[in-house]
Amino acid sequence: MAGRQTAGGKGRTMARAVVVGSGFGGLALAVRLQSAGIATTLLEAREKPGGRAYVYEDAGFVFDAGPTVITHPGALEELFALSGRLLADYATLVPVSPFYQLRWADGTRFDYVNDQAALERQIAALNPADVAGYRRFLAYSEALLEEGYVKLGATPFLDVAAMLRAAPQLVRLESWRTLHAKVAGFIADEHLRQAFSFHTLLVGGNPFATSSIYGLIHALERRWGVWFAKGGTGALVAALVRLFGELGGTLRLASPVAEILTDGNRARGVRLRSGETLDADIVASNADVVHTYAALLGHTARGRREAKRLSAKRYSNSLFVVYFGLSREVPEDLQHHTVLFGPRYRELIGEIFDGPGLPDDFSLYLHAPSRSDPGMAPPGSSAYYVLAPVPHLGAAAIDWAEVGPGYRDRILAHLEAHAIPRLGETLQTVRTFTPADFAGTLNAHLGSAFSLEPILSQSAYFRVRNRDDAIANLYFVGAGTHPGAGVPGVVASAKATAGLILDDLGRRSAA
Repeated sequence: MAGRQTAGGKGRTMARAVVVGSGFGGLALAVRLQSAGIATTLLEAREKPGGRAYVYEDAGFVFDAGPTVITHPGALEELFALSGRLLADYATLVPVSPFYQLRWADGTRFDYVNDQAALERQIAALNPADVAGYRRFLAYSEALLEEGYVKLGATPFLDVAAMLRAAPQLVRLESWRTLHAKVAGFIADEHLRQAFSFHTLLVGGNPFATSSIYGLIHALERRWGVWFAKGGTGALVAALVRLFGELGGTLRLASPVAEILTDGNRARGVRLRSGETLDADIVASNADVVHTYAALLGHTARGRREAKRLSAKRYSNSLFVVYFGLSREVPEDLQHHTVLFGPRYRELIGEIFDGPGLPDDFSLYLHAPSRSDPGMAPPGSSAYYVLAPVPHLGAAAIDWAEVGPGYRDRILAHLEAHAIPRLGETLQTVRTFTPADFAGTLNAHLGSAFSLEPILSQSAYFRVRNRDDAIANLYFVGAGTHPGAGVPGVVASAKATAGLILDDLGRRSAA
């Protein structure tokens, strides 16, 4: 293509890349490409960057719309180190302890801390025999972390051979078993089984169906901790945006993409809804994978075929999220992250993933960022985010415009009764985000909050590849591709995808 700039070296030209979507995956990929000397334009449909990690501001309250749990800071630090910079110069991370406080309907509480002795004391109080079982589970989780994340997290699975090379270790670790089944093999107490299996819900997985490989999340948190960015997760988005700009990258907001342009089996750029076209040698999508194929590539046979194939797969649950601010400080006994389990576990999760309707009960994840950073709210006030996992739009026919207000009020009443006294009388601002919003605002297929469900038959080689099989210079990044959802997952997907791109350009040494 004409018009490319020279990029050092005799006769060498600078490749141009377009990345669609500025979530953590898109931002991480754009930073990697720009750091490697690829002229990168990052396109975002909304007026702010971040994708699911959007930020709402209302009457002095700051609400992270999406991810609130930050683990493995090293994955983010690596993005800055590519150009000799330090994440600490752009954002401040503070440790969160306990990682989570778990609360059950019978009054049981469990502080999920990064301290072996403290964990074992609490485990022994529930069932002394489970202390030894927990130690075995932790060793198993650490083995999973090494094989499933450290070794394979940023390794693209483009063919069956790559999967077969990884198979012996995955078989040895019994990855075909579900996480809950493996946990139950180590631990007898039902509270503790829930405590060490609920993590899959943070990445859209049913612990009774998701591969035990996701047990690595426990060891990942124990090894690298759980963190909070001062100013909220949005502060990390702002840090990556600043870095990308300093590297010479171009971020365009309010620039929704209408179409990925193709010429035979190659992508040649994108067309915006405004009608403007942008030429590119490389196109990467951080958008929902079904949306990418059905809407952005719907004019091609490849797009229509893949959209149909992917639509038949299983998708993760959705979320009902309530953001609210109070004219009171955080209650003294409320931690930064709290999980409030409902009276049912297996049965509730089954209904969340398979419908057929909205369950009468719920389990909640409550985020109280003002506990770590009072600046997230006006003086004397506090900001919150609470979510309930709910069925996606294909699993349950729910009119969220009708049901949503009542469901919100039930959740807030439950929080007032069990976590935040005087919530109703101190409520200053409230907004919700429903499965219909995931579908409409984020173009998420079926309103799924985490894309493809992370079952074994939809993981690694069986997930959407980091590079399209037919369109040679079309790449994917984010929750729908390998390795999957969650901030560490999508940042790892960016590393895998960037490596492929640099390989394809003959520049792997720049990775």
